[in-house]
Amino acid sequence: MATGQIFSRTTQALFYNYKQLPIQRMLDFDFLCGRETPSVAGVINPGSEGFQKLFFGQEEIAIPVHSTIEAACAAHPTADVFINFASFRSAAASSMAALKQPTIRVIAIIAEGVPESDTKQLITYARANNKVVIGPATVGGIQAGAFKIGDTAGTIDNIIQCKLYRPGSVGFVSKSGGMSNEMYNTIARVTDGIYEGIAIGGDVFPGSTLSDHILRFNNIPQVKMMVVLGELGGRDEYSLVEALKQGKVNKPVVAWVSGTCATLFKSEVQFGHAGAKSGGEMESAQAKNQALRDAGAIVPTSYEALEAAIAKTFEKLVGDGKVTPVKEVKPPQIPEDLSSAIKSGKVRAPTHIISTISDDRGEEPSYAGIPMSSIVEQGYGVGDVISLLWFKRSLPRYCTHFIEICIMLCADHGPCVSGAHNTIVTARAGKDLVSSLVSGLLTIGPRFGGAIDDAARYFKDAYDRGLTPYEFVESMKKKGIRVPGIGHRIKRGDNRDKRVELLQRFARTHFPSVKYMEYAVEVENYTLSKANNLVLNVDGAIGSLFLDLLAGSGMFSKQEIDEIVQIGYLNGLFVLARSIGLIGHTFDQKRLKQPLYRHPWEDVLYTK
Repeated sequence: MATGQIFSRTTQALFYNYKQLPIQRMLDFDFLCGRETPSVAGVINPGSEGFQKLFFGQEEIAIPVHSTIEAACAAHPTADVFINFASFRSAAASSMAALKQPTIRVIAIIAEGVPESDTKQLITYARANNKVVIGPATVGGIQAGAFKIGDTAGTIDNIIQCKLYRPGSVGFVSKSGGMSNEMYNTIARVTDGIYEGIAIGGDVFPGSTLSDHILRFNNIPQVKMMVVLGELGGRDEYSLVEALKQGKVNKPVVAWVSGTCATLFKSEVQFGHAGAKSGGEMESAQAKNQALRDAGAIVPTSYEALEAAIAKTFEKLVGDGKVTPVKEVKPPQIPEDLSSAIKSGKVRAPTHIISTISDDRGEEPSYAGIPMSSIVEQGYGVGDVISLLWFKRSLPRYCTHFIEICIMLCADHGPCVSGAHNTIVTARAGKDLVSSLVSGLLTIGPRFGGAIDDAARYFKDAYDRGLTPYEFVESMKKKGIRVPGIGHRIKRGDNRDKRVELLQRFARTHFPSVKYMEYAVEVENYTLSKANNLVLNVDGAIGSLFLDLLAGSGMFSKQEIDEIVQIGYLNGLFVLARSIGLIGHTFDQKRLKQPLYRHPWEDVLYTK
């Protein structure tokens, strides 16, 4: 492996299996280091394509998303690092696919638990093709001031504290990602900081070894000394011992192997990593530390003494003129995300939507302040839910029952009315449910089911102004306006709409007052004197009775009643009810497998 530097300020990576936080941390590190281009060239998310929006400093950028490794490598030929965030189940297969791409030079496998047999195959292929594998079970690596993998070095605050935004003189390698963060801090306190740091991962068979990276560091001119943090278990450290004995390393190496406390336990101890388990005396931390010491590495007497050993080694290099301390620079301020800034109370931001009828925060959604569980447990019906979501209050039971009756009576009026006809024609054209429903709903208007609000509006205005039915009807006639809620194509004075009779009977029995309905009946009596089809229709009945509901319940002010009528609440009741029937007609046509509808010629008057 050997060679030298594997990252630079222009290194770009492909990120496998989209994870927003580690990618954003990479981009924030880029900005902190003053990179001109983002280090993430593209994302690979199997089965999806497009873009993901992220921040590069204050600028929002779109990073391409590719569905396959091959497509990503073809689109980004200069991206030579593959960061694999796949699960342990698919990490090996996706890593091998990446290794086989000619553009990929370095792979970092984050997942723990990758089968050892799969890892061995990856190692064999990588070494045969002169490629580098970091991991599995790794946090990754970092070149200070240039490039970092995923979550390496943790938060931006930690990166700044460890001075990783600019290169230092120390090459560092360990098995543990967590201990790497600790050591970056330690090294920054007593030296000019890290030049490159690698966590090879804690599995039994790492893709690259401690000695692989030490030998690499030895070939990098900017690295003046190396720090190694090993652990008990395995024999990886002995390859470094051999390299030191053979004189392959000519720079100071400060080393420590953790796990010396294992001897205090009576039985064999498994530490955090899969490989951190002593398999005999040679794999103990004590034996490894002594072997490294005998080979020429600087090995302290304890982990606590490691910092002092690093400091002493660095000071000697400075004293010998081999290291010129790095001039400190102030890194740029990373813009804080709006969500965290709001949470910390640093900024105020206006909301974009106001909602007063429901709230989906907390343990469960609520309608007008009433939790969903209470609505179910207290036996609320559809009318009660409408009263909460439309009127923002719990109306008396007779009111919600009336609403439910209106829905039942208006749900459908056969296949021949215009709304149902349009829905049927659309469904037979092979369109989906929503398209068929909407085609019927769009028919609702002044001539079909949409006159409830107008009926309520005109009846209320006439009654409140004290107009007689004669004055009201004749004034409408002079304006050229048909009286909304009056008139029917089929029903007559001697053949009343059963739905209207049912609504009137319910209201006379349960409503405290039916003054508006009685006024509408008086208007009907007058219009019937003019034509036998000018009966009070269901729109007029619902419109007048809803006025009585609002006024008689004592729960609405005059201003609120005017607003409800003006906004279109009452037409909403017809829209809601008729949607049930229109959906039914759609299902009926689909179930019957009806063909495309074509209107018959004989039903069309062709004329010039």
